[in-house]
Amino acid sequence: MTTARTATPSTARAINDRLALDLLLEGGPLTATELRGLTGLSRPTVADLLERLQRAGLVAVVGESGEQRRGPNARLYALVADRAFLAGVDVRTTGVDLVVADLTGRTRSTAQVPNEGPGSLADRTVLALEGAVREAGAERLHTVAIGAPGLFDPATGEHRNSGALSRMHTDLITALRGDPHTDVLIDNEVNLAGIAEHRIGAARDRDTFVLIWLSHGVGASVVLDGRLRRGATGGTGEIGYLPVHGSGLPDGSGGCGSGGFHTLVSSAAVCELAAAHGLPVPEASAVPASVPPGAEVLRAVAAAEGTAADAFLDEYARRIALGAASVCAVIDPGCVVLGGEIGLAGGSRLASRVEREIARLVPLQTEVRAGTAGGGAVLAGAVLTAGDAARRDLFGGG
Repeated sequence: MTTARTATPSTARAINDRLALDLLLEGGPLTATELRGLTGLSRPTVADLLERLQRAGLVAVVGESGEQRRGPNARLYALVADRAFLAGVDVRTTGVDLVVADLTGRTRSTAQVPNEGPGSLADRTVLALEGAVREAGAERLHTVAIGAPGLFDPATGEHRNSGALSRMHTDLITALRGDPHTDVLIDNEVNLAGIAEHRIGAARDRDTFVLIWLSHGVGASVVLDGRLRRGATGGTGEIGYLPVHGSGLPDGSGGCGSGGFHTLVSSAAVCELAAAHGLPVPEASAVPASVPPGAEVLRAVAAAEGTAADAFLDEYARRIALGAASVCAVIDPGCVVLGGEIGLAGGSRLASRVEREIARLVPLQTEVRAGTAGGGAVLAGAVLTAGDAARRDLFGGG
């Protein structure tokens, strides 16, 4: 026979504090009366927790509500956004983008660092980050989350070089981890994009879905029952290696340029397919290095009419469906989001075609949606991840 455990007073306070802080994060500022209504806690309990959170520097009075009756119950309470600062960093083969945000996740400053430039990329990125921190009005960062290509061990966070990162980028990651006062988290960039599409993007109403990332490279993010899945070695979603019909076989060297799903749907493959259909393809020099030329092709084609545009979209959708159907046959996610710059540019015209093609290949009902965050999903996911970690540390309660 087991006996039910009763929460200790300190545990109950921690749970109540976390509940109030989460409500202020999501819907603040709020009055004490509103907090009582949302939490179901008593007047004395809410008064105590607000006093406690103010002493901790997490909550402050920011004004009064529009109620006619003034007094303590009309005060508006909000999170102290400057209590901690965090950063998201997107490391690509073309350069680095970064965002500094406050505790609420609001962007306070941004910076971009191209691969080419004086000195090392690591040194230039550290300097850019330090400048962005000063611009945000912060002294230091509580947490930094980094998104980068490649495999990262789920237990240790260590990079398992799959050929996606050069020495220049691995040196950068080492440099970003150099501040002993800042927690540094690192994950595959498509995993972070999946978090963004789940929390603030196209899959907000889905607990199970797969994001297929279409950009310079190709990958996937798998969310099952509300949880991002990374696999035993961090390799869940490495669908660029997937051997599908017409792609040839990867050579096992760690790169997927010689075969696999990547060769059919990446930015370079989009440009080749467009040229084969007589559609214009932008010169590489005509678009920024960070923008996949394939995204420019899709943006133009998705807005165009005519036989060539339709034939191109049909063929590209069939290619995507080959890899997507293989994933669906194993996972049955019920929803596929086409993300990255190419997925965003293709929009509903591409997504509806991919949905139709998947239905022809596997007897599993699968909705296909266009992603809404594009390439910015990596940074957005990094900021969300860093914010979650910072708030767990400061708020407590799990």
